[in-house]
This record gives sequence, structure tokens and C-alpha cells, in this order.
Amino acid sequence: MAAKVNKKGKQRFKIFIFLIEILIIVAMLLVVWKVFETTDKTEGPHMVTIEESDIIINSEVKESLENKDTSMENDKSKGYWNIALFGVDAVKTEQLYKGSRSDTIMIASVNMDTGEIKLLSVYRDTYLNKGNDKYGKCNGAYAANGAKQAMSMLNLNLDLAITDFVTVGYNAVKECVDGLGGVWIDIDSAELEHINNYQLSIIRDTDIPKSEYVPVTDTGRQLLNGLQAAAYCRIRYTKGDDFMRTARQREVVQAMSERAKEMSLSELTDLLPKVLKHVYTSVDETDMVELLKNIGKYYITDEGGFPKQEWLDTNNIGSSGSCVVPIDLEKNVVWLHEILFDKEDYQVSEAVKECSKRIKSDTAPYLN
Repeated sequence: MAAKVNKKGKQRFKIFIFLIEILIIVAMLLVVWKVFETTDKTEGPHMVTIEESDIIINSEVKESLENKDTSMENDKSKGYWNIALFGVDAVKTEQLYKGSRSDTIMIASVNMDTGEIKLLSVYRDTYLNKGNDKYGKCNGAYAANGAKQAMSMLNLNLDLAITDFVTVGYNAVKECVDGLGGVWIDIDSAELEHINNYQLSIIRDTDIPKSEYVPVTDTGRQLLNGLQAAAYCRIRYTKGDDFMRTARQREVVQAMSERAKEMSLSELTDLLPKVLKHVYTSVDETDMVELLKNIGKYYITDEGGFPKQEWLDTNNIGSSGSCVVPIDLEKNVVWLHEILFDKEDYQVSEAVKECSKRIKSDTAPYLN
């Protein structure tokens, strides 16, 4: 039987984290520099340099960049640094590059001046322009052409200028949670019905041996291992569906953050190489080291999901299947810029207006 404890109040995050995949990788930047000094680079993250010219950025947003609009600027020393976080259904390293759907899509907006971090989940089934003028579930963008198209999809629909990303698959989640000694999660009766099936599903889809399967048998707050935590992040068929799944993913990230703060430098140094070798990213070690200089100031102040709950609908949309529909993409984008960048009365680009019109046209026959 898994150990249980009383619930504790959630503490404010005091450490910078990258979260992804079903969601997650807590990239403990505090020790990344040490890992790179002591570890063979081929065992570290699979890094790629992506040129800004290879990514779609709406023309009005480019003008804002030229005018030094700090909410659009991807400056690692000031203003906002916006990073796309992708969790994909990948088993092998090469599947991190493309061909895998991004079941987790998140935007981490880091205010480099204040240390504030805001996290926004983009629901994977959201009906959007996939970055190639084809419309459907937004998680298909990564499958089509990897991080370049997935970042283009986010920029095109949301008026962003994201040029950095981090991607992980199942193994990164499992390795990280196991390396942290597990995470404390409160399991309810509805989740208990599904978590073990998802464990077995992950085993079937990966090279994780079945011997690592340990069934969760009780409800309540308990210590989950890596496989159990990954399965918990995948639970979808309870009240709230995919909206609750993204909430579970963020809950696991919070739990991982708390566990990481309890670990010593040497323990984290041992953990990082195991996790980072399952990571594909454009964030290079220089950027990571720069963040380390003021690591103590970073903390998460807000998190949520896109589209906004009041401005979305769900239904089967033709051949795209069950989708989350932004009823008014323009209004949702204005809200997104207010949440991430504290901008009131944001004026959306012509590209967003066109996407919004197309979404309304495509989905209207299927919505009440």
C-alpha cells in the first residue's frame, strides 16, 4: 500500500522549471552547467539551432519586435522570454524530432526583469490553423513537421514570436520522477479507475519493462513513482476530460518542483544526465547558464488553459473529430496577451483575424 500524508497548502514556486510532456521535465537549471562540464555531450540534450526565418511570425508582431516591444522580444536578459513546451507520444529519440503528436502544448512566458513565470496550456484538440493553412487539431502541427511547425502554429494563431522550445517523451517523465524519489499526489476514486490502465498502455507503447508496473490500489495522497505519475498525467476520461488532464499535468509539475527543492546538489547532478538525454531543445547551454545567475528570483505566478473556458465549445468537427473550438479566436488572443504580458486592449493582427474567420466558418455548422 502506498504511503499517505495529510494535505498541505501549496507553496509558491521558488525555482525555475521547464515543464513538458505528458508534460514534464523539470530542467533544474541550477546544475545544468555542472552536468555539461562532467557529461559526454552525446548523452545530453539533443540540441538544434532554429533560424527565426524558418518560423512563421505575423507581420504586425515583427513590427513590434522592431519597435522593441518587450512582450514580443525573446531576450534572455530582459523583457519576456517565451518558450514552447511540447510533450510528445515518442518512444525513440528520433520520434522527438517530428512524426509524433504533441499531446502536451504549453507556453512558458518568463519575465526576465521580475522573475515571474506564467504557464498556459493550449488544449491539444483545439481547432486552429496548423501552421500550413490547414485547419484541425493543433497537436497535428508537431506530427507534420516537428517543432518548427508547432511554434509557427502557436505564433500564427496567437500573435506570438516564439523561437525556442523544449520537447520530451515518456522516458524523460519517468526518469525525472523516479530520480526525484517519486511525487506526492492525491488520487480520487475516478482517477483510480484509470491510472493502472494508463500504466499498462505506456508499457505497451514504450520499452519500459512490465516488471516496473506497480498498481495503485488506494485513493488519497500517496507517493507515485515515475510510471504511475506519467499515467496520472494521461488520465482523460473523468469529469472535465482534457481540461482536467492539463490540470493534472500542472499538479505533477508542482509536486516535482517541491521534491526537487529537497534534493542536494550532488543528487540533482546525478539525475540531470538521465533526463536530459531524452530531451530535444533549442535552448542551448549558454542560455541555461545565463539563467543560473539569478535562479532564485524565478517563480510561477499564474497558470491556466487556452482557449478561455467561457469562450470555447466542444463538438465533432467533420473529419477532424472531437475538437475544442475557440468560439472567438480574436477575443481569446486579446485575453491571452493580457494574462501573459499584462497588456490591456491588445489589437490582434490581420493574420489572427483571418484565422478567426476561418475557424468560425469551418465550425459553425457543427456547433449549437
